[in-house]
Amino acid sequence: MLLWGGQTVSEMGSAVTQLALPLTAVVLLDATTLQVGLLNAAATLAFAVIALPAGALVDRMLKRRVMIVCDTARLVIVASVPVAWAAGVLTMGQLYAVAITTGVFTVFFDVSYQSYLPALVRSEHLMNANGRLGASQSFAQLAGPGLGGGLVGAFGAPGAMTADALSYLASVGSLLGIRGREERPAATAGKRPSLRADIAEGVRFVVGHPILRKIVACTGTANLFSSISGAVQILFLIRVLHVPPAYTGLLFAISAVGGVAGGVFSGPIARRVGSARIIWFSMLVLAVPGILPPLAEPGWGVVLYPVGFGFVLFAGVLYNVAQVSYRQAVCPPRLMGRMNAAVRWIVWGTMPLGGVIGGVLGTAIGIRPTLWIAFIGSWAAGLWVYFSPLRRMRDIPVTSTVSEPAGEGRTPGE
Repeated sequence: MLLWGGQTVSEMGSAVTQLALPLTAVVLLDATTLQVGLLNAAATLAFAVIALPAGALVDRMLKRRVMIVCDTARLVIVASVPVAWAAGVLTMGQLYAVAITTGVFTVFFDVSYQSYLPALVRSEHLMNANGRLGASQSFAQLAGPGLGGGLVGAFGAPGAMTADALSYLASVGSLLGIRGREERPAATAGKRPSLRADIAEGVRFVVGHPILRKIVACTGTANLFSSISGAVQILFLIRVLHVPPAYTGLLFAISAVGGVAGGVFSGPIARRVGSARIIWFSMLVLAVPGILPPLAEPGWGVVLYPVGFGFVLFAGVLYNVAQVSYRQAVCPPRLMGRMNAAVRWIVWGTMPLGGVIGGVLGTAIGIRPTLWIAFIGSWAAGLWVYFSPLRRMRDIPVTSTVSEPAGEGRTPGE
């Protein structure tokens, strides 16, 4: 409950920054389409560069401690934007630096986060736990942009990022409040394997698993095209649909209702459709209304954007809850950090490339055609998991690879 509550607040703050950072570039610094694409790429660059060593290092450390350090660092980094704005020295260079350095600490936090959850809940509860966390993330996307739009209107885009800085403080407090003691990673007998050997072991597990490698290919492809869309969506709303900056948050908030529904109903839907089957069904069937955003027009036609994007988020949350639960169920605890890092290295490593491609395509062929390419590519990503052994499975296997919750007297790995 503490982990869930703290991350809900933190995700809300991050949702504010996801809106406020590009708005700062577009509205205050008059950024070009390419510059906005590069800013989106900078935010995820760290996953392509340091995710693999981060996973090996996280497996050697206490996950909660890593998370606390990362949240503290991100608080300071994000807070530098409103400070620089108030001093009149804010530049695109600083926004790039904030995006990159925040991304570094986000890599370590996210790898630790997904590796820490199985120590708190039993394997049969992972689907529900991930569903609640997914619902919180989507609720943050619902409340965060709306809050962000109001803050942007009241204090300006950089000032709105103060809310994100404060949310990291709330996350630190929730993590400090968790009483369950985390077992230190077991020391290996004899000489400790090198960092390179640890990294290779995690990559081999992911690439060698017949279903995990297809899930990784699907997620990486979807993230590539989603990043292409993300690089131009603010520009699409402001410069093509002529939405006032303060109201862009409202459109994102309306869209996020779909994500909240996906998280809340992920358990019942998975039980009805199948917790494994929903992985490909969500991508190829439930995400089809994603065709609507590129059809949006100024005026009442703007409504197509949040409706279509809401269905995309609904399907995306269902997919993520199911595939993360599958990964956690089949991975041995000692490899959890390296498995998550290897997956993140691949699936988030495509995102900086997508940001650059989105900026280039938006400049070369226009923003609306770029959105069409992004939709088609994101939908087609589901074919990776459809044409895999996953198609013949109904449910995720329940294993005993994770421990009893630490708060109940059992230690991780037992």
